[in-house]
Amino acid sequence: MELYEVSAAACGDYEDQRVEAALRAVLEPIGGLDFVQPGMTVGVKVNLVTAMKPETAATVHPAVVCALVRLLRERGAEVVLGDSPGGIYSAPYLKVVYDVCGMRRAESFGARLNDDFSTAEVSFPEAVKLKSFPYTAWLGKVDAIIDLCKLKTHGMMGLTCAVKNFFGTIPGTQKPECHYRFPRAEDFANALVDLYEYSRPRLCICDAVIGMEGNGPTQGTPRKIGCLLASRNGHALDAVAAGLIGLKIQDVPTLRAAAERGLLPADRKAIRLFGDPESFAVADFKTVPAQSSVFFLVFGDGIPGKIADFFAARILTPFPKLEPSACVGCGKCAQVCPAKAITMRKKKPHIDRSVCIHCFCCQEFCPKGAMRVGRHAIMKILGKSPSSH
Repeated sequence: MELYEVSAAACGDYEDQRVEAALRAVLEPIGGLDFVQPGMTVGVKVNLVTAMKPETAATVHPAVVCALVRLLRERGAEVVLGDSPGGIYSAPYLKVVYDVCGMRRAESFGARLNDDFSTAEVSFPEAVKLKSFPYTAWLGKVDAIIDLCKLKTHGMMGLTCAVKNFFGTIPGTQKPECHYRFPRAEDFANALVDLYEYSRPRLCICDAVIGMEGNGPTQGTPRKIGCLLASRNGHALDAVAAGLIGLKIQDVPTLRAAAERGLLPADRKAIRLFGDPESFAVADFKTVPAQSSVFFLVFGDGIPGKIADFFAARILTPFPKLEPSACVGCGKCAQVCPAKAITMRKKKPHIDRSVCIHCFCCQEFCPKGAMRVGRHAIMKILGKSPSSH
């Protein structure tokens, strides 16, 4: 029987000794690194979504990475760190990401930054959506995987944490194809769950010392949460992390998908907690409206019900919205849009709503945070704005 256990430990800042003490404390109740044997190669899948400095809270802080490396090296393991952020999956691009995100520090403690940029086409017959897909080959060559994620809001999924981190196993330039194949939030969520289940990390650790609220996962605002989380089950960790920022299982498409597939209890109370994670909850954390509720409204099978479903989806579905004053006309949004729904006119992006698949790639990778999560005017009238989720 699957054990659903999540541990939390207080960590008020990123001072090295404090982070290492918190990491040891959060791992101890769940037998954290007991599986690590001398000579093993452990691959640490780090959330390095893009080249952003640690203080932006867009990526895992290097202090947490270094503390984990030290603990793994104590056990005699070889450690490889890596990710495939949005962009070209190549040595020159990843060099910039590693440098800007502060990952070079980990090399001084004996870690190796992944330099294998080959890919492999893998088969996963048990998957719900991704029965075959391109995969970053380095993770297939390690003895065990550790998921090292960051707690942030996300335009499409509401939350990015342990499970969403495995979208970084799809080579960078092939991510848009995955978005285009699965434009509905529930389908994309199941694809993410497939990636997690294929990778099967032995341990998940979340950097929730400073999370990101608002316009996440890259252009939001850093917000102190003050803890590290750990679990052997990424779905359980995400369920607890969601609770810390005011989200329910039903609010997060990946969590709902996991619960429907029997990979997570539908009730968070079935998860055994250590260290009182709920004490770190932030009551006024600014979340964004995920699309999960949109696809589970059913007004009936007849024509009136289908019409009601259609208009409910139009009203409830969040959409990318430009804040013109913040836009510098760089065109990055048009470049990353998998549906080619964005064209540049007079140095400003114009979105074809009939083509947009609501993947929020434009919002995620806008370097100025000019793309935001918008909602229908009716939802604003009802008090359901993105900042009051």
